[in-house]
Amino acid sequence: MTMSPGWYLRRLSRMGPREVGGRVGDAVRRRRWRSAPPQGPSVAGARFTAVLPAGTIAAVPPDAAKRLVAEADRLMDGHAEFFGVDRDDLAAPDWWSDPRTGRRAPSGYAFDVPYRNEDAVGDIKQIWEPSRHQYLTVLAAAYAITGNERYAERVAEHLRSWWAANPPLRGVHWISGIELGIRLLSWVWIRRLLDGWPGAAGLFEGNPVALNQIWHHQRWLAAFPSRGSSANNHVIAEAAGQFAAACAFGWFPSSACWRAGALRSLERHLRGNTFPSGLNRELATEYHGLVLELGLAALAEADAADVPVPATVRLVLLRMTDALAAVVDNRLRPPRQGDADDGHGLVVDGAGTDRWASLLATGNAVFGRLPWWPAATGTDVRTPLLAALLRPYGTNGTVTRPASRPVHFPDAGMSILRAGEEIWCRCDGGPHGFLSIAAHGHADALSVEVRHDGVDVLADPGTFCYHGQPEWRRYFRSTLGHNTLELDGADQSVSGGPFLWIRHARSRVLVADTSDPTVVRWCAEHDGYQPSVHRRRVELTAASRELRIVDEVHGPGGTVRLAFHLGPAIAAELTGRRAVLTWTRDGEERSAVLDLPGQLSWQAHRGESEPPLGWYSAGFGRKEPATTLVGTGFADGAQGFTTVLGFRG
Repeated sequence: MTMSPGWYLRRLSRMGPREVGGRVGDAVRRRRWRSAPPQGPSVAGARFTAVLPAGTIAAVPPDAAKRLVAEADRLMDGHAEFFGVDRDDLAAPDWWSDPRTGRRAPSGYAFDVPYRNEDAVGDIKQIWEPSRHQYLTVLAAAYAITGNERYAERVAEHLRSWWAANPPLRGVHWISGIELGIRLLSWVWIRRLLDGWPGAAGLFEGNPVALNQIWHHQRWLAAFPSRGSSANNHVIAEAAGQFAAACAFGWFPSSACWRAGALRSLERHLRGNTFPSGLNRELATEYHGLVLELGLAALAEADAADVPVPATVRLVLLRMTDALAAVVDNRLRPPRQGDADDGHGLVVDGAGTDRWASLLATGNAVFGRLPWWPAATGTDVRTPLLAALLRPYGTNGTVTRPASRPVHFPDAGMSILRAGEEIWCRCDGGPHGFLSIAAHGHADALSVEVRHDGVDVLADPGTFCYHGQPEWRRYFRSTLGHNTLELDGADQSVSGGPFLWIRHARSRVLVADTSDPTVVRWCAEHDGYQPSVHRRRVELTAASRELRIVDEVHGPGGTVRLAFHLGPAIAAELTGRRAVLTWTRDGEERSAVLDLPGQLSWQAHRGESEPPLGWYSAGFGRKEPATTLVGTGFADGAQGFTTVLGFRG
């Protein structure tokens, strides 16, 4: 995917003068660095002191340690899976190769590499992901737990290979700040987890190549921060990685300056990226998880180095954790909203570890769980490691936390309706996305997401891809790709590119009434179809286990398509305007009936590609067929389209 001149003009139109000026300065600096790259200082006498407290490893639960070692052994055999692609080359990786397309990224000055062009570079996500070195943190953790030096030796071999293949400012791994930030965080934890290995000092502080790499990573991040309309989760990763490195690897003349600057950026952008309610402003749940992981990891480095941090840092992370506890379903699954690319801040666990349970367990250890929090089942490696470094957050009654589980988040426009423990429904009446480009938002205003005992019934289909497959990127971001209403074949918000929205639908919640627990009601509208307005009412009745959705188009009206995307576990038999839904959960047959608006003509779609329709993406790079029910007809005035989902048994 290459960007046209029109895209650059549209992108420029979403920037303010300060951002434009900063980007001009970046361009000048890149030209200067091409001919005269910065030179790192010589370092002597460096020591690593940011070690884990004694007894930390002994606190790792045995089942979590077992999963970790199993994953490490798989990696030692060269096997890993990245974004749906099974790889068997991790024993000796080619750092610039994309196994999905078979292409290899070109060499040369980093800022000349056309990384968005899959024909020239390959799938950049496939190339970048192993070089975050999070699989090496897994191997380093396996060494810390077992003491088996073969894990440490493999880590050292791969780091030396990467440093040799990727000298500063050369190639694809020096293009994106988020990659550099996460890589630095990985290196900090690799050094910490290898501390008992005799070769650790010689690999890091005693190695001029490593010192040069660490210095250049931090110098790059200081020079090219994400700016303005791009200051989303990327800038959090940049600041967290630089801060962690400046704390743990504080061996350079600029370390104190970098540490102070990164902390200022981290504090500012954690606040800026988070609603007061604690939900992430990108309205993309996986980035809520990424930012929370990065924030906790950065805070752990501050506490380990005895660096004071503003009180707002802990407060934002506390609110993010409480918000996460509030929105998960009874199986600890949060909403599937907006973009998701499987990004993690710190990985030290094996396959099968529940990310969200892990975050809640860490939150419990640091902030203390509230009585209404769901029980965080399962165990992980990361929680005891972070908890050993993080200071417990004693608020002394100065911070007010929710006395009961929040249902409605007015600033984010999100409401979670529940009927008992099993029926969970997310209603979306919030902003389109974050900042002027809303990069990770989807055209999903007024969409609903419904689960029964953790199973997707009316599902958010997910993300699937970012670069290289524009027709799939458009579909998974589209209005038709969500459980909402499309008018006259148009998305509610107008896209200007794969991470750019040039007009945002504005939503507002009119009713969010949970005063009667037997019947909860929600109503919202958006103006994305000007001059028409789409209004939706949702009512969930506990006694009848029934969800009623009424859609109205106020204004001139037009041709509508109303979509309901079923989860991949759901089988559907559509007869006229009634769909009988069946699925299995824990060996038990479950069912529901979906009565659809009679004014529309209904058709089931599954696994169609031209154009895409009827798909579910469980994770980045992965998709599978799933049934989508689409009703087509005409909206005349404020005529209502009523849908009723009734759960049996």
